[in-house]
Amino acid sequence: MELGSRNDMESEEQGLSEGSEHQHDQECDDDSVLEMATAFADFHPTDDSQLGLQLGDKVAIISKNSADWWWARKGELTGYVPTNHITSHSDEGGGWQDGEYFGSYNTMKLHLEMLQDKPRNTAYFTAIQQNQHRIQDKVVLDVGCGTGILSMSAVKHGKAAKVFAVEASEFAKQTQALIEANGMADSIHVLEGKVESMKLPEQVDLIISEWMGTFLLFEWMIESVILARDRWLKEDGVIWPSHATLYLVPCSAEELYQTKVGFWESVHGFDFSALMPLAKEEFFHTPLYNHVMKTEDCLSLPQKILQLDMKTVTGSELEETTHHFEYTLNKAGTLHGFAAWFQVDFAGFHGDASEPFVFLNTGPDYPLTHWKQTLFMMDSPITVDQGDTLDGTVTIERNKVWRRHLRVNLEYSFTSITTKDIKVFTKLFPIWR
Repeated sequence: MELGSRNDMESEEQGLSEGSEHQHDQECDDDSVLEMATAFADFHPTDDSQLGLQLGDKVAIISKNSADWWWARKGELTGYVPTNHITSHSDEGGGWQDGEYFGSYNTMKLHLEMLQDKPRNTAYFTAIQQNQHRIQDKVVLDVGCGTGILSMSAVKHGKAAKVFAVEASEFAKQTQALIEANGMADSIHVLEGKVESMKLPEQVDLIISEWMGTFLLFEWMIESVILARDRWLKEDGVIWPSHATLYLVPCSAEELYQTKVGFWESVHGFDFSALMPLAKEEFFHTPLYNHVMKTEDCLSLPQKILQLDMKTVTGSELEETTHHFEYTLNKAGTLHGFAAWFQVDFAGFHGDASEPFVFLNTGPDYPLTHWKQTLFMMDSPITVDQGDTLDGTVTIERNKVWRRHLRVNLEYSFTSITTKDIKVFTKLFPIWR
C-alpha cells in the first residue's frame, strides 16, 4: 500500500491546462460528483494541491486524473487525494473486505508460497506426529484449511478419526478434489464458507489453524479461530498454535536506506536531495513486510511486545494494546528503525516433559519463512553508540473501519550515553490501511 508516485501526480498536473482547472471549479459548482469515497487512513499533504485526510473522512470524487491521484472535494475544499488512502462506497465487501481477502486465497501463488515454506510445514507436521497417540481417534477442526494439507496430515500422521476442514474461499472446491484424490474423503469433511456461519454436528478435541499474518495479526484471522474455540472446542481440548509471541528490536538497515533514500542526495553529479522527503514517504510510509535481516543488524536484544494464550485470549483484548519498552543498545551503528517477528508454540497436551518442544520462530536466527521479518523504517536515521538507550511505547491498534488492518504507533526517546542529549521520535505505520 505504498503512496502513489509524486512524479506521476506532477505529470498529471502539468497536463492540466487553465481550462481544465476551470473545469474542476465548474464540476464543483455543478455538484457533478462521480462517486463518494471514505478515507481508511490518515494522509498528510505535502503541498497546497493536496487534501489532508483523517480516518473516516468522506470525500466527493470530482475527477479521476490518474491511477494514483484523484481530484476530490471535502467540505468547501478541493484538492488531490491519493487513491491508496480512500475506498469507493461502491466497493464490495465492507470493512471486512471479505471479497478481497478470501479472493486472494483462491490463487495458486499464495498456496505455493505456503507449501514451499519448509519451517512452517515442519513445525505443524512435527507437532502432529509427536502427538499421534493423543490425536488418534479424535475429532479435529482445521480453520482456514487452504489446500487441506494440515487436515490430511492430521489423518495420515495423527490418525484422527474425523476432520472438519473449513475454507471460506472458492478454493474449497479444489481442496475437496485433493482430499478425494488422496483417499481421505471418508475422514475429512470439507466445508466451504466462513467459520462464523458454520454449524458443526459435534465438539472437537483439537483446533488447528495457520492464522498468522504480517506482524502476526494482519488479516485478523485470529478472530475466526477465537470464535471457533468458543463454539466448538471441548473444555479439555487443545488449540494449535497454543501460544503466540511478537518480538520487536531496534535495528540497522543501511543498504536499504541508501538504496531508497540516500540515492537521492546526488544523482549523476546533481543535487536531488529535495526528493528525499518524498522518497521516505513513498518507500517507508508503511512497514516492509518482506524484509530479510541479519542477526548483526539488531542493535539490542529483542523484546516481547505481545504474548497470546490461544485458550484464553479474547478479540476485545486485541483491539488496542500498548507495550512499554526500554532498550540498551549493545553496539555502535546507525539506528534506522525497528524489526518485528513472531514465534508460535505447539503445546497444550499434557505429555512427557522430555519430549522436544515444538515451535515456529520467524526471526533472523532461524531458517527463513515466507513471513520473513517486518521492518519499520523511521524517517531520521541516527548514529548510535554502545550503551545508548531507547525508552518508549509501541501501540498496536486495530483499524476501526477496515477490520483486517491495523496501525502501529512507535513513540520513544533516544538518550546518548556520552552527551546525555535526548531526542524524541514518533511515527505511525498503517498495515496496510
